Amino acid sequence: CAGPQSAKNVLLNPAVEAAVLETARGGILRAGLGFDQCDVAVVTNIGDGDHLGVAGINTPEDIAKVKRTIVDVVHKHGYAVLKADDKLTADMASYCPGQVIFFCRDPQHSVIVEHRKNGGRAVIVRDGEIVAAEGDREERMLSLEHVPLTHRGLIGFQVENALATVAAAWGLGLSRETIRVGLQTFAADMEKVPGRFNLLEVHGATVIVDYGHNPSALEAMIDAIELFPATRRLAVYTAAGDRRDCDMIRQGEQLGEAFDRVILYEDHYLRGRPQGEIMGLIRQGLARGERVTEIEDVFGAVKAIEVALDSLQPGDLLLLQADVIDETVEYVKRYLAAHKDDREPTLVEALPMPEVVYATESID
Repeated sequence: CAGPQSAKNVLLNPAVEAAVLETARGGILRAGLGFDQCDVAVVTNIGDGDHLGVAGINTPEDIAKVKRTIVDVVHKHGYAVLKADDKLTADMASYCPGQVIFFCRDPQHSVIVEHRKNGGRAVIVRDGEIVAAEGDREERMLSLEHVPLTHRGLIGFQVENALATVAAAWGLGLSRETIRVGLQTFAADMEKVPGRFNLLEVHGATVIVDYGHNPSALEAMIDAIELFPATRRLAVYTAAGDRRDCDMIRQGEQLGEAFDRVILYEDHYLRGRPQGEIMGLIRQGLARGERVTEIEDVFGAVKAIEVALDSLQPGDLLLLQADVIDETVEYVKRYLAAHKDDREPTLVEALPMPEVVYATESID
């Protein structure tokens, strides 16, 4: 429900007092936004881009222009929330009719420093805490240890999501207490955030369920799983057929460098490609990987999940990419219910770590 018609359906409902609307690239290109102005526009990142090669959008710069549409229509008293260390996103600031709140894990990033010199707002991480800064003033909002979405600040992309959320709520004028309560009570479990870094324990192995489906998302996920000790790393993975060949091959390369066993599958999103072509392209990339030793093709998402879960051994780590989130999550829930020793642990329970060390320097 990320298109303009869905937005109109929500906004035409007289009972709605506030609306949070995803604004997908496809809907913008087909029919615009579905609204004239917004109070807050959030652009989390552009990275290497996604959906390239479709509808005349061929480069990350092209997709940035599409995504920037929501920044163009910010109310003059509103805010754009932009990722400071993603250049294409940060460059949208000059197009905002209102004001800008930058977010970044690195408090010393040049965009953050310059913006604050001019009295601007930023949401950053300092000494393991989320900090709301305006000019030279700083207010410590909450320790990352108390933000379950971030797993005590250990999962970098979820920290960035939390920072963007704080910035959006700040731009709307919500109270600090309301923001803190939201941060403390929103967790990345399968009930609240299905398919977004859901952490499970199955047969003594660690399982991560996530929807990431492009090279940038896969890179962030591989960075996150570096935290986990594992005797074997496994992945269940696919790609949508409307992605470029080079993007599928690139994801294969990433998988081949990070995992010992990869189960490829095809199911819902062939999108015009003949059966087997998606797996073949990913296999081209896997052939260049130095770590992978086992590659298996499976037709059907549920079957691929079943094969992976049934073959898990204690000490394994499995990245389970959700093709259709509802279908994947429902199957995993049934699997957990049938195996009483399997569960959803916290990341602290899953990692043998005596203490947490926070890093706030730039990772660029």
